[in-house]
Amino acid sequence: MLAFEPPRYATLTDVGVKRSHNQDACAARPAVDAATFASCGHIFIVADGMGGHAVGEKASVKAVRDIPHLFQKHVHEGVVAALRRAFAETNTGIHEIGQQNPEFRGMGTTSTTLILRPEGAWIGHVGDSRAYRIRDNTIEQLTFDHSWVWEIAKRTGVDPEQLGDFKRNVIIRSLGPDPEVEVDIEGPHPVQPGDVFLLCSDGLTGLVKPEEIGAIVQALPLESAVRLLVHLANLRGGPDNITVILVRIPGGPDDSGSHHRHTSSRFWLACRNFLTHWWPLCAIGGGSLLAVLSLVLHLQEWKTLSMPLFLVGALIILIGLIGLVHAVLRPSEANDVFTSAIPEDDQPRPLNIYRRHDCSITVERLNQFAEAEKSLIEMLKEQNVPVDWDAYARLATPADGDLLQAFRLRCEALLLLADAYHKALHKQESFQPSWTSPTRN
Repeated sequence: MLAFEPPRYATLTDVGVKRSHNQDACAARPAVDAATFASCGHIFIVADGMGGHAVGEKASVKAVRDIPHLFQKHVHEGVVAALRRAFAETNTGIHEIGQQNPEFRGMGTTSTTLILRPEGAWIGHVGDSRAYRIRDNTIEQLTFDHSWVWEIAKRTGVDPEQLGDFKRNVIIRSLGPDPEVEVDIEGPHPVQPGDVFLLCSDGLTGLVKPEEIGAIVQALPLESAVRLLVHLANLRGGPDNITVILVRIPGGPDDSGSHHRHTSSRFWLACRNFLTHWWPLCAIGGGSLLAVLSLVLHLQEWKTLSMPLFLVGALIILIGLIGLVHAVLRPSEANDVFTSAIPEDDQPRPLNIYRRHDCSITVERLNQFAEAEKSLIEMLKEQNVPVDWDAYARLATPADGDLLQAFRLRCEALLLLADAYHKALHKQESFQPSWTSPTRN
């Protein structure tokens, strides 16, 4: 069970190199207290708009604004029902705008929503933006791409990568184009301390491999990781908008001091839940003890103390009995003593992992990033881009056989160089990156 603690997350959206407008949008709605976390959870969402820049921007912004609000509005119906209604009502709103305004015809957007609640991670999904979970040197894709290539792959039993570029960018399901939409609901996926969840648009996954994504996320702090991921996509051509959200579950080995906080918060949450759910029985038991104590005092001729003590005990017992009767008569309340009315749709469901990739930090991956670093240095020097070479020299220090540290330093060096390049380069300018783009995943 996931205990309430303010989440650690980072978000970044970028227009890319070739586009003039950013049709992506993202939002983070973390719960502010334990009660909100228990009901609504932490909400994170990514959307990738379609239909021309003004149209796509309008659709994606509406999705990231409306879906969290509508989910919170309907969450009392259960997570699954609330997610379905949030997506359906958002789809209706976008579709009506498209129908009423000729200039907005064809507007649509993908949307992938992550909700972290005590029982685990829920995902609502339409389109080809993706959700991943990174754990123990493995990155797992938790969403199915609603694209022609993935649909054909599903029907034929062929890996999507074997189909090449066949209709790879054709989306078959999105919010807005049609009056109704089918939404995938995944979860609840179990959550462990140190897990990292990633939401992104296809501007990232089209150019950066999942194995690379997982390795970078495991090596760098969240804020640095999102920047480097966006920079890599841009260095490889950046033909599309790029959006990334990273969310780390507190308590992992790299989360300094959080293990104690996580354990402590779980202990106090358990104590609070016990007292909240079982207070009538606790009151009856405590009142009974006071009554027994008053009887002992009465037998010891301490009558001046025994009678008040007996009356207090009887009152506490009476309060406990009233609370117990109230709980029995209203079993559907969330804080019921004996039952917790969980909507049927929110019961345990089959968990889908659509693809798994090993993202271990290896010598081969270290060498790949070292080569990328050399290529970027050559490009920077050719274009006379100003760089803090003293800071770079400190990162270039050998890591004395520590593979993880060596890879972390390469990532930090790449980030420093890419930051410098990003500042010096006007986005409107066309350029040819020297790091060859990999096959899209």
